[in-house]
Amino acid sequence: MTEDKLAVLIDADNVPYSNVKEMLEEIAKNGTPTIKRIYADWTKPTVSGWKNVLLENAITPIQQYSYTTGKNSSDSALIIDAMDILYSGKVNGFCIVSSDSDFTRLATRLREAGMTVIGFGEKKTPQPFISACDKFIYLEILKTVTVETKATTKPIAKQKKAEPISKVDAITIRMITDSVNDLADESGWAFLGSLGNFILKKKPEFDPRNYGFPKLYTLIKYINKFEIDERETGINNIRHIYLRQKITSAKT
Repeated sequence: MTEDKLAVLIDADNVPYSNVKEMLEEIAKNGTPTIKRIYADWTKPTVSGWKNVLLENAITPIQQYSYTTGKNSSDSALIIDAMDILYSGKVNGFCIVSSDSDFTRLATRLREAGMTVIGFGEKKTPQPFISACDKFIYLEILKTVTVETKATTKPIAKQKKAEPISKVDAITIRMITDSVNDLADESGWAFLGSLGNFILKKKPEFDPRNYGFPKLYTLIKYINKFEIDERETGINNIRHIYLRQKITSAKT
């Protein structure tokens, strides 16, 4: 299977530079970042922190001067480049890294052209931009993963569990339950491998790590509302996981 080629376009004015390495590792899970560009007015001291990480991560800085006060100068440059890259036919998808809703129309246009669009931004990112992406990943998740990785060097008794970004609320549980029912066959079983992608179509920012769980499977087990059936495939001990809603018997 050919891996997707991705264009990574970063708005330096609207995302932090502290976890660039983790962000690029996350992007690599979705494809190969063949183009990596970052946009800012590099004469400003507010983006000086980015300069130290560009070389080691092979990100090309694009200079965009601020022509007027109070406007994000990098927006227009990023959008123009994105459209040029789209028509070049060199990539299959885009990663737009920003917490700015100004890129909502760009994400929508790229998806209309058949591109996969993955957004990265902070929890403060406006919902319209999140909804315009195929998938949206909160940068706070990556910080949590980093903390958990560092914690493994400590004795188990002293380890602290990383705080989830959100609690597993009733609305999320209902969305998962409804999605399982939507995918279920005649006997009520749904394939876990299809569930994650199906939920993303409803809620692009859905990610088990938002709730403190590394995988969807562990989140499902925590919710404890589904029967789980691990079925042998006969290939290298690979098992397919199916689930269906538990049937609760009425009390008499």
